[in-house]
Amino acid sequence: MRLVFSTSIYPIIGTSQGDHHLTASVPSPISLNRRMHIFRTAFLLIGLLFFMPLVHAAKVKLGIDVLEANQFDQLQGMRVGLITNATGVDSRGISTVDILRHAPGVKLVALFGPEHGVYGSDWAGAYVASSTDAHTGLPIYSLYGPTTKPTPEMLKGIDVLVYDIQDIGCRSYTFISTLGLAMEAAGEAHIKFFVLDRPNPLNGNRVEGMMPAPGFRNFVCQWNIPYVYGLTPCELAYMIDQTPGWIKKKPALTVVRMTGWYRSMYWDDTGLIWVPTSPHIPTPETALNYVATGFLGEAGGISHGVGYTLPFDVVGHPSFNSFTLAEQFNQLQIPGVLFRPTTFKPFYGVFKDKVLNGVQIFYTDRDKVNLCNLAVQILYRVYHDPGTKMFLPDASGESGPDAFDKIAGGDALRTSLQKGDTPDAIITSWQASLAAYREARRPYLLYGEQPRTGMTNPDATPNDVKPAPVKKATGN
Repeated sequence: MRLVFSTSIYPIIGTSQGDHHLTASVPSPISLNRRMHIFRTAFLLIGLLFFMPLVHAAKVKLGIDVLEANQFDQLQGMRVGLITNATGVDSRGISTVDILRHAPGVKLVALFGPEHGVYGSDWAGAYVASSTDAHTGLPIYSLYGPTTKPTPEMLKGIDVLVYDIQDIGCRSYTFISTLGLAMEAAGEAHIKFFVLDRPNPLNGNRVEGMMPAPGFRNFVCQWNIPYVYGLTPCELAYMIDQTPGWIKKKPALTVVRMTGWYRSMYWDDTGLIWVPTSPHIPTPETALNYVATGFLGEAGGISHGVGYTLPFDVVGHPSFNSFTLAEQFNQLQIPGVLFRPTTFKPFYGVFKDKVLNGVQIFYTDRDKVNLCNLAVQILYRVYHDPGTKMFLPDASGESGPDAFDKIAGGDALRTSLQKGDTPDAIITSWQASLAAYREARRPYLLYGEQPRTGMTNPDATPNDVKPAPVKKATGN
């Protein structure tokens, strides 16, 4: 966009020689109004000229940006099925659906939706039905509900599945289950599979929490990774593809890397807009608290703010004393965390319309806090409070021991709390397996720790400066 400004803000009022004396006198109210209007317009244009570069100055180029910069060369002549939701946008905020619909030489033929649906509007755990998209007229196949993996019927007439979904870096968030199962389906159908990469909002260094028990597997604990696994979608797809036994049949996999992203980045370092990944993850900061308090939803009997304006940011119960609870947590001196007393009333969900006392969580240093260790400290304190009742079976199945064990990767965390094991003992029990995982994930890391000297793209090598390459892993 090119803006042209006149060197004169104020127009000439008189045009004839006889009018010149009028311009030296006090202008009329109409001329004042015109001048003020022109001044305001010029001020607005100057503001736009200043701020527009900031809006578009994303430091990170996403996988979809790189694919587009490559002129979709590897998708030419192909019929594409797109696995996506509302988060599937490029660095300008344009939907991947619309980008691929209008991509030269590419034919988008179907959409596939994960939990919450293609537009991200469905409730957590709610059945998502297949339908026809009103915007594009394309079929939408649901991958959440009775069918969690694309069927052969869904894949008829498709040459390649493209996956473009923003995740939050936590094992129990079901998008990564959809990712791997769709890879398996593509392998079985002998079609290609592309993953368009996106940042991990927890950053790429954070590896925390418990590994699943041997053989423990379900849709909220699909892969043998810790609760916080420190990978981007492309890195995880690469690990799923290359780890024996994780999927039954490998696809011909292509991962399309980002440029400008490195492992220590949080979302606010990327320059990207945040589209809510689900109805209760409205901000990238919420992703941190999802790890810290999300277990409480499956434990039952405690509010973690879902149903209030601060989902996952608060912990509350009618019996708590807010000031005492905040003081107790702050006395633990958990690195990087501050607890503030709060009172709130949920509009729906657990303790609907009841006044709850509790704490709100603030991060003073995100790099110092261990979110899973924080989760254990919260669980321990609220479980042993005399006014709470956790792990009680729930008729809906949304909370209780089975629901909790599913997201925790087994019963070890719950039984340790019930036995009275200390938070330190629980946390210590994780460390050997976490160390082994860190080594196991190392071959799949596609990004560095920080920018290399003299390079504007932190991950650039002589082969990926313009634009970033794709990394291929050919399946069997």
